[in-house]
Amino acid sequence: MSSGNPLFPVFLKMDQINTLIVGGGSVGLEKLQGILKNDSNANVRVVARTVKSEILEKSRTHPAVTVESRRFRNTDLNEVDILILATNDRTLHGRIRKKARERNILVNVADTPQLCDFYLGSTVKKGDLKIGISTNGRSPTFAKRFREVLEEILPDETDLLLQNLRLIRNKLNGDFAYKVRKLSEITETLLREDEKEAPTGDRLSASN
Repeated sequence: MSSGNPLFPVFLKMDQINTLIVGGGSVGLEKLQGILKNDSNANVRVVARTVKSEILEKSRTHPAVTVESRRFRNTDLNEVDILILATNDRTLHGRIRKKARERNILVNVADTPQLCDFYLGSTVKKGDLKIGISTNGRSPTFAKRFREVLEEILPDETDLLLQNLRLIRNKLNGDFAYKVRKLSEITETLLREDEKEAPTGDRLSASN
């Protein structure tokens, strides 16, 4: 039996699926910002009786984001792939979640981990490199702080390294195993060069 975090990480193409956020307050805004940070072209619809001005502004600057200022209707679940519930009404959340699960829609319920099919984890993005961070819903604050640490220590040149490795991979002849082995040798060499260039104090800190 496995221990620790059992969640299976996936990276979704948010511009190819439909996301519905029910709730237009601060939590709804936070969820929307998190999605758009990862993909500014994500298809997102926000439904809420009251909508913050910041959400309306996002809909004006992101054509794939739409806002409907009204009560939730069951028909809002039509053609939805992912549902995020972000109101302050837990009874409403329970009712909508039940309807969504009947349609096999994945649901995230803000601040209610036991009702979530998935969590919106923190992510670090450097060009094509993206790192997802999950605490299994235990501490979003830790995930946020750890994200900030990774954003600081990963150099901006990380994406350039990825693009160069892609070019090298495309030029290599041989099967998949051979390409993996050669790229592994190249990255190991890069790490050794980085250790040589680092000041003595940095090398000592890294080894402690």
